Amino acid sequence: MNLLTIEHLTKSYTERLLFDDAAFSLQEGEKVGVIGINGTGKSTLLKMLAGLEEPDAGTITTANHVVIRYLPQHPEFDPAMPSLACVLAGNVSEENRWTIESDAKAMMTRLGIKDFSQPAGQLSGGQRKRLALISALLAPADILLLDEPTNHLDNEMADWLEDYLKKWKGALVMVTHDRYFLDSVTNRIVEIDKGSIYSYQTNYSGFLELKTEREEMEAASERKRQSILRVELEWIRRGARARSTKQKAHIQRYEELRDRQAPVQDAKVELSSISTRLGKTTVELEHICKGYGERKLVDDFSYIFLKGDRVGFIGPNGCGKSTLLKIIAGIIPPDAGQVMVGQTVKMGYYAQEIASERPEDGNQERGIDFSYMDPEQRVIDYVKDTAEYIRTADGLISASAMLERFLFPPEKQYSPIGKLSGGEKKRLNLLRVLASSPNFLLLDEITNDLDIATLTILEDYLDRYEGIVAAVSHDRYFLDRTMKRIFAFEEGGRLRQYEGGYTDYAARKAAEEEAKQEAAEAREKIQTGPKAAASSEKKGQRTRGPQKLKFTYKEQKDYETIEGEIAALEEKIAALEKDIEAFAHDFVKLNQLMAEKKEAEAALEEKMERWMYLEELAAKIAAQQT
Repeated sequence: MNLLTIEHLTKSYTERLLFDDAAFSLQEGEKVGVIGINGTGKSTLLKMLAGLEEPDAGTITTANHVVIRYLPQHPEFDPAMPSLACVLAGNVSEENRWTIESDAKAMMTRLGIKDFSQPAGQLSGGQRKRLALISALLAPADILLLDEPTNHLDNEMADWLEDYLKKWKGALVMVTHDRYFLDSVTNRIVEIDKGSIYSYQTNYSGFLELKTEREEMEAASERKRQSILRVELEWIRRGARARSTKQKAHIQRYEELRDRQAPVQDAKVELSSISTRLGKTTVELEHICKGYGERKLVDDFSYIFLKGDRVGFIGPNGCGKSTLLKIIAGIIPPDAGQVMVGQTVKMGYYAQEIASERPEDGNQERGIDFSYMDPEQRVIDYVKDTAEYIRTADGLISASAMLERFLFPPEKQYSPIGKLSGGEKKRLNLLRVLASSPNFLLLDEITNDLDIATLTILEDYLDRYEGIVAAVSHDRYFLDRTMKRIFAFEEGGRLRQYEGGYTDYAARKAAEEEAKQEAAEAREKIQTGPKAAASSEKKGQRTRGPQKLKFTYKEQKDYETIEGEIAALEEKIAALEKDIEAFAHDFVKLNQLMAEKKEAEAALEEKMERWMYLEELAAKIAAQQT
């Protein structure tokens, strides 16, 4: 059943055309992920679907009796209203009050909000976002519209929401940058690009494959067009006379090919800056302690950052991750311990929240960017406050040219910051941080509100970045892609170190928990004595502890050879890509090569899944032995 349809949609925002005769529809049971670069109209589309904004032209038709629930990107509540009342507003009737209130309290506790009477004005932006999410999920609905639902959720909360939405029976349209989340939850991807809406009936991984295939075919067609044009141009230049009908038709074909529009390449952020030289002494943390009242956030943490370090900090919301980054940056002092900073260290601090009011007091000794944005200030002046010219790998670049690299065209550079979207403000803030050429980057939830295209480019930039990176993030993909070491906050402000990215941490953590459970069951058997142990054995396998893990013969052989097989497949795909380019004019050969490449990519994906399974199993076996 068709729940919602948009036809001939046109919508402008200031001078920018967001949608140009676009179309969209939503069927029962569809779970749609909306993606596109910041400023293309993702949030505007959700607002129009929710009935909060009207299109300039076109129609939006909703089926009879369809109930829509909407989560805005930046929710607002009455500052004096208690948290529980904010959640229940619009959801409660006399018939369902007891059930709804009970469900609301359970969800609030699950998402880390335990004081139900605390006024909304005393909550952080992340806590208010979670209140709005609970309110959207609480009441029955046919369609859920969620704008950045994973922002401000820690990893456990994101896992809970992922599981909740996978089981959700209604239709779902959400804007999110969380690539693992998109892969797991959605069954359709909608891309907003240059005023049009493109639909792919697949999850995020399938979307990447289909889009790549489409772009490769478009590129091959364009190469063929250029090749024909060169031949036709030579014919024209030889002075062919347009006497006959045949010759005139030939010239018309040439002109039609010449005037045909080539595929438009997506505009991409260009990240290119140079970090200043880093000396032998970097940043050393010695016995750092920090607490508020009786609550201890950081307890006796010591660490020496090494050159090229990539360190991620994870943990529940409110555990002290951002506080620790601010201590490293020198924004707030520790209660005990000291931060020793080398003379050559130049920090760039990307804050989680962008301040709209200038801080009354701040420590500027280390060149920290406090991410204050005056809504009335022009975009170009915000960057010029840091540097008129920015040193990059291509030499000195003016602030205006650098803004263009960050997808701010000249007409937007002289607009006030207040007119930018949330994602554009984040992208502008990132530019200002990098413009100071830091050699130590402190990134606090940088993945919030940045589009996927910009995140991908940022990840590539961090691969080449020669300085140190310390990041707080809940984005599992970003942590896997960029971090080499994870520090997890545990109870009492203790931090525990894990090598690798988030998936490595999660596998190690699961293995540790399993080993603990086995040890506890073993202790219980010893304490209860032989008779209880024998009685337990009679009850069957269900009451026994997990069997000791080990590789089978085939798993051991696969584990020894699989990395070489993966490397061989990657080389084969690279060779096929070169052949595809070489045979772009031969469509028979091109289709054959594309089929071979698709087969090789499928085999590579299968090998990668097998490799991940074997690595997880190896980690669990290693944990048993420690």
